[in-house]
Amino acid sequence: MSAAENTIAKLHRKVDWPKHLIIWFFILIELFPLYMMFQVSFKDNASFIQQPWLPLPPTEWQWGNWLFAIKLVGPYLANTLFVAVTATISSLFLAILGAYFFSRHKMPFSGLLWALFLFLMLLPTVTNIVPLFMLLKSMSLLNTLLALILVGVAGGQVFNIFVLRHFLEDLPKDLFEAAEMDGASHFQQIINIVIPMSGPIIGTLAILSFLNAWNDFLLPLIILRDKELFTLGVGLIYLDGEYVKPWGKIMASYFLAAIPLILIFLFTMRLFVRGLSAGAIKG
Repeated sequence: MSAAENTIAKLHRKVDWPKHLIIWFFILIELFPLYMMFQVSFKDNASFIQQPWLPLPPTEWQWGNWLFAIKLVGPYLANTLFVAVTATISSLFLAILGAYFFSRHKMPFSGLLWALFLFLMLLPTVTNIVPLFMLLKSMSLLNTLLALILVGVAGGQVFNIFVLRHFLEDLPKDLFEAAEMDGASHFQQIINIVIPMSGPIIGTLAILSFLNAWNDFLLPLIILRDKELFTLGVGLIYLDGEYVKPWGKIMASYFLAAIPLILIFLFTMRLFVRGLSAGAIKG
């Protein structure tokens, strides 16, 4: 590298350091609540009440808070993971089939059918709570995890199909015509063409569907009664004491419940960004 190139590189580094400083400042702001939750999870109530906002590690580490959190959150974590994974896989499978139909097949009044289908996106979720509760009651699905899965699958269809349809419409039609000439069925075209070429956007929708099912609170609160069936959102609510709040146990439980989402963020962020980029280019 020549002297001129070294000089230019040094100038670029001098110009970029304010940007890096600003980025690190906002990263620290975002991570500070997580650190506070972590260090409070090792304190007892007396230590926390004496210095509630001092971001220092405790003098005596209360490991019992985490043992309590593991025993409490473990069953809730298993229930939430089962509901989220099952609902995500089922919702995406049906959404791919629906998007393939709307993008590849035209029938009379298909435009009107699509408009009515999109009208469901305008309906607030809260307005459906009472009819949904009555429907689940008539089907004897109250107080079951199956109800959460079915509602999650049905609720995610509109958005998933809306995104997938526009993505599939931009795929080369020659691929489907060649597959039909080779005798491939519609299901084989979905498996061999649609899914491989739509991997990034399917991955993005999978992440969004999983997070939506994971963070669902209102519906589990309404239809679940047995403590053994509680999901994380409902189970953590009952940690608040009536007179005294065990802050150490509460923060340990909250931090343990956040670990799966942190791992998902770390290992799938590149896939998420790639899916958004692919959708933007297709659009």
